[in-house]
Amino acid sequence: MRWLAAMVITLSVAAACGGGGTSGSRTAAPSATPGSPAPINASSFEAVAAGWRTDFTRASVAGTEFMSGGPGKDGIPAIDHPKFVSVAEATFVDDREPVLTIDINGDARAYPVQILVWHELVNDIVGGEPVAVSYCPLCNSSVVFDRAVQGRVLDFGVSGVLRKSDLVMYDRQTESWWQQITGEAVVGDFLGTRLDVLASNTISFADFRAAHPDGKVLSRDTGFNRDYGRTPYRSYDAAGSRPFLFDGQLDERLDPVERVVTVQFGTEAVAYPFSRLADHPVVNDVAGRQPIVVFYRKGTVSPLDRTNIRDSRDVGSAVVFSRSLDGKLLTFEARGDELRDVGTGSVWDITGVARSGSLAGKSLKAANHGTSFWFAWAAFKPETRIWQP
Repeated sequence: MRWLAAMVITLSVAAACGGGGTSGSRTAAPSATPGSPAPINASSFEAVAAGWRTDFTRASVAGTEFMSGGPGKDGIPAIDHPKFVSVAEATFVDDREPVLTIDINGDARAYPVQILVWHELVNDIVGGEPVAVSYCPLCNSSVVFDRAVQGRVLDFGVSGVLRKSDLVMYDRQTESWWQQITGEAVVGDFLGTRLDVLASNTISFADFRAAHPDGKVLSRDTGFNRDYGRTPYRSYDAAGSRPFLFDGQLDERLDPVERVVTVQFGTEAVAYPFSRLADHPVVNDVAGRQPIVVFYRKGTVSPLDRTNIRDSRDVGSAVVFSRSLDGKLLTFEARGDELRDVGTGSVWDITGVARSGSLAGKSLKAANHGTSFWFAWAAFKPETRIWQP
């Protein structure tokens, strides 16, 4: 009956991404016509050239690799003028709900996935830096990018096109197409350019609030009417599910929708499956000659399970940091629910800050990492090493 589940998702997403702007807001997104998405069956991109300013003569992949997701260009509307509330005011976010977090120059912000699941992109300025906050529900992939590229600040939108089930973004300045997981421009003027990835974490709202009591939280006042708090992708991440709108070869080393936290240093890419981290919540490892530590913590629910996200099952959260601090190499361990470094016994939180002990107040340097479903990461990084305990 997976075909039925897929059709439910198609219809739900189409309904979710249609019109419904609030009174006095920006123009509502166009309604999507439910149907069977199909590959863009033209290597020269004639099938989608209408309405685009993109230079389709510049492409590193064939047009047949792209697939319509149903809603067209901007059918899923990016948030261009985000508004924020204080942590105390964000009563609409449950403690266990996932939030995508960034902290730039002391400006700590949380983007509830209950909002990102409906918009996928937020163009923002954090700590004085222009950033693009991205989330692809079909791949469960969260990445934050620097929007400053070659001396220009770009604004990003949702193309309505997928590649290997992953979000394809476009910049409004040149309408080049960018792959979300890799941050690379694969079509258009910026062909071959890679966006700089910024350190971010996806953790529970409770963990963000504890670490950043003065932080800011993306408000539901987005300018659009959406059913925030509910997901149109119910049961999408059930074990054994086949990814939606993915027609490539699956890497069978892990379940396709196994959650992984991933890193890449040089030519070495490593994936740490959540199912293994649940039994080994601290991993001291070396990836690409870089000493790192992976922290896993229970208490974060899936945004792709129950209709009401706050009722979903606990899948936990995982983050990655450098183990080098002030010229010394630290080794970490789990003691009950606490994360400690072996050398001093200092206790660390999930955001990489020592909360007690002789290192209290010290912060680990975040390693650029991402979280996604295994199938999506493996589709772009097939050489990935999978961590074994």
